[in-house]
Amino acid sequence: MQIGSVKLKNITILAPLAGITNYAFRILAKRQGCALVCSEMVSSNGLVHGSKKTELLLKSLPEEKPLSVQIFGADPFIMAEAAKIVELSGADIIDINLGCSVKKILKTGAGSALMREPEKAEKIFSCVRRAVNIPLTIKVRTGWDKSGNDAYQIADIAQECGVDAIAIHPRTAGQGFTGQADWSVIREMKKKVSIPVIGNGDITGCEDAVRMLAETGCDAVMIGRASIGNPWIFSQVLDRINGDDISSVSLSDRYNVMVEYLESSIKFFGEKTACFMMRSKLGWFAKGLPNSSRFRDLLKHTSSEDEAKNIIKKYFDSLKES
Repeated sequence: MQIGSVKLKNITILAPLAGITNYAFRILAKRQGCALVCSEMVSSNGLVHGSKKTELLLKSLPEEKPLSVQIFGADPFIMAEAAKIVELSGADIIDINLGCSVKKILKTGAGSALMREPEKAEKIFSCVRRAVNIPLTIKVRTGWDKSGNDAYQIADIAQECGVDAIAIHPRTAGQGFTGQADWSVIREMKKKVSIPVIGNGDITGCEDAVRMLAETGCDAVMIGRASIGNPWIFSQVLDRINGDDISSVSLSDRYNVMVEYLESSIKFFGEKTACFMMRSKLGWFAKGLPNSSRFRDLLKHTSSEDEAKNIIKKYFDSLKES
């Protein structure tokens, strides 16, 4: 699998997830074999106007390469300037968001709103393409109805502008994450363009990923929500593709990942901020385990690394004893 000049080791990609796919989360996916990790979406306006909070989203380390950084915005020239900043930060790929359907994003003319304005989308693609040398990708939905016509039109424009790959989540802008993703749109997209097509949507386990590849002919699979609390999905997809036995996830695996996630988050955000975040996020990795609700309750007042590690250890010790 190749996106422009960037060659990927396999066909698994971590989707950009707002508030989730920071460095600490991306590194978990990478350690489970994910070929390409993506940042959460980054405001082009924030980058160009020097927002420190926005600039923090570009922070990364060599271990997670290749890294794709997703930017959003509606002004072609600001998007181009933001893309230059992203390239200088060391990102390997720039992705343009045409998939976000959150109201506050749509009101600015960004995200899925660009799918209603193909001329503006074309100008953004052209300006960004001229501004940077690294590969450029876009992420879209089907558009504003189920036909996929909006997505096909945008894909044609993107290809003409030199975009190197397109990821498609085949739900309408109005659906959000409800209803069912229409994988037939991915299949049709693959027929219509010559650049790589990345399928996304309704991959809840490794079998879904393999089925998407078979049914649509897409070049890679992008996994988002199913990876939350379950970074092992990437290694399991690869096991399934390679015909190997699917790796099981032991209590030890879960324990180690929680500690790794905590330590990486502290390294990235600092102890105080990271521990506040861990109050809700560490519980992801205990989903389906006995007494997980009690574990989540104990985490709600975590304020230090030692305290968090002690709660994790006590919880897993109790599981081993039961």
